Amino acid sequence: MTLRRVTPASAWWLHGSAGSRAAEQAGLASLPPHTLMQRAGTSVARLALAIAPHARLVRVVAGPGNNGGDGYVAAAWLHRAGRRVDVVAWSDPSRLQGDAAWACAQARAAGVEIHGPQAAPVDVEPDFHIDALLGLGTTRAISGPLADAVAVMNGSGAPVLAVDLPSGLAADTGAAPGPVVRATHTLALLTLKPGLVTAAGRDACGTLWFDDLDAPAEPDTACARLSGPLAASARRHGSHKGSYGDVAVVGGAPGMTGAAWLAARAALAAGAGRVYASPLDDTAPLLAPAWPELMGRHAIWLEPAPRLRELTVVCGCGGGAAVRGALPPLLAHVPRLVLDADALNAIAADADLQAQLAHRAAAGRATVLTPHPLEAARLLGTDSAAVQADRLAAARALAARYGAVVVLKGSGSLVAGPGQITAINPTGNAALATAGTGDVLAGWIGGAWSAGVPNRDAFDVAVDAVWRHGAAADHHVAAGHPGPLCASALIDAMGRDPR
Repeated sequence: MTLRRVTPASAWWLHGSAGSRAAEQAGLASLPPHTLMQRAGTSVARLALAIAPHARLVRVVAGPGNNGGDGYVAAAWLHRAGRRVDVVAWSDPSRLQGDAAWACAQARAAGVEIHGPQAAPVDVEPDFHIDALLGLGTTRAISGPLADAVAVMNGSGAPVLAVDLPSGLAADTGAAPGPVVRATHTLALLTLKPGLVTAAGRDACGTLWFDDLDAPAEPDTACARLSGPLAASARRHGSHKGSYGDVAVVGGAPGMTGAAWLAARAALAAGAGRVYASPLDDTAPLLAPAWPELMGRHAIWLEPAPRLRELTVVCGCGGGAAVRGALPPLLAHVPRLVLDADALNAIAADADLQAQLAHRAAAGRATVLTPHPLEAARLLGTDSAAVQADRLAAARALAARYGAVVVLKGSGSLVAGPGQITAINPTGNAALATAGTGDVLAGWIGGAWSAGVPNRDAFDVAVDAVWRHGAAADHHVAAGHPGPLCASALIDAMGRDPR
């Protein structure tokens, strides 16, 4: 067996419930009885021993299915290794079936103490929990006695190792409709599930580990992938600024011009040859003294169509209601268009603009949308709770409706595109929860896209930009900074190789 920590440094395939069950059935058919459960429980026990080698008491919280069976196997292994371990069974062990019943019998034969919730010994409080309560099948809110079990683990103050998924977390979506275990570590077994790395998953699972149990799932059954960075590409010696394209940033309504300049600076740092800021505030100065390499242009969206067809445009950053008037010519002519923030809100409120956006793909013009959940909800005619309940479905629906690459921001940002397997970003943290960081991401996508690295389309550019955006925040936290990463510093951090 190969136990690995899941890191952002390389890509991983993700399998939802259907793909995970298919992998499990394939493993069961090709291996002797009970082999998968024996491997799973052993892996859990070994990781528990590595995480908490000096624990006085390891308590396994076991549920009614195969997740509980993995916990019984882990308990038997730890007992044989000389560790004090017990099992609190939150379902009647006599009602277990199949592999789970076999695993419970193995634990009894090894001498493991198995108690009901009310009979657990109190002479020593457990200083390590193994959450083997619920696994792959969670689709609705935990209630009743199982909710009590979650509360006990969360309230103990002891570290928790979750088996496969933190109990209460949905494997396919990362939704947590009710109580969810807040694990310090999670060991995903056989497959990595998308719910571990988006929505509530990243907060619930803690440090993420993976063991394929020597029965790896086929990549063609994957529903998504955990994205990694793209390889850096050196600039050609014989190139010049015209080799890397022109970017225009349209945004910055009165009182919000800083958003447009931040996006423009990010576009230049990402590789664009020339960058123009075109503020929607027609009284705003066309020079940012701190960044003299950036150029200003009044109403660039009104320039002749041939000129617009030469540009990559980032539109919406701090745009307010004024952005509505700039959108029709940009949608009609710009070949590479990044739509963010208020541009998305304007389109969501206007059926004609929606039709123009949907027509762009058929006309051979590419678009990247960068919504947060509320903006995505407006574009889909729903609410943010519905988007967050199934982020993958929402991102895919937007990509299909508008023929665009979609970056759905949030914990575990998603990149979806027509004909592409959805990428889930493994980097980033709450240091990005501050004004201007979204403008930086939109600008960076525009600049990298304009620079025109061969064989990288809008989808690849978006995946790499989102990864770098998050990695900069991860380095910020790792360096010991407890506060937010302000947008200007974020641009500089993204300009350094974050790998």
